[in-house]
Amino acid sequence: MSLDTDDIKAIAKLARLKVDEADVPQYATNLSSILHLVEQMNSVNTEGVVPMSHPLDVVQRLREDVVTESNQRDEFQQVAPATRDGLYLVPKVIE
Repeated sequence: MSLDTDDIKAIAKLARLKVDEADVPQYATNLSSILHLVEQMNSVNTEGVVPMSHPLDVVQRLREDVVTESNQRDEFQQVAPATRDGLYLVPKVIE
């Protein structure tokens, strides 16, 4: 797919980008090259290829799920303007 200067100007307008008139031909060439590469990648037969989340067969190390801090809810709620049954009370803002 080849883009011309009008296409670049329209894309820039949609993206809310200011593009100098002198740079438009270079943008057209670069974006056309990118779109050509995408067309080449789309033409590759991927039948039977299983999608993968990572190119290497690795497993992420996970840390043990352990509580590291103590419950300080009562201390925090002592400075709150209003609480009830362990919950913070806030003014109603929606009718």
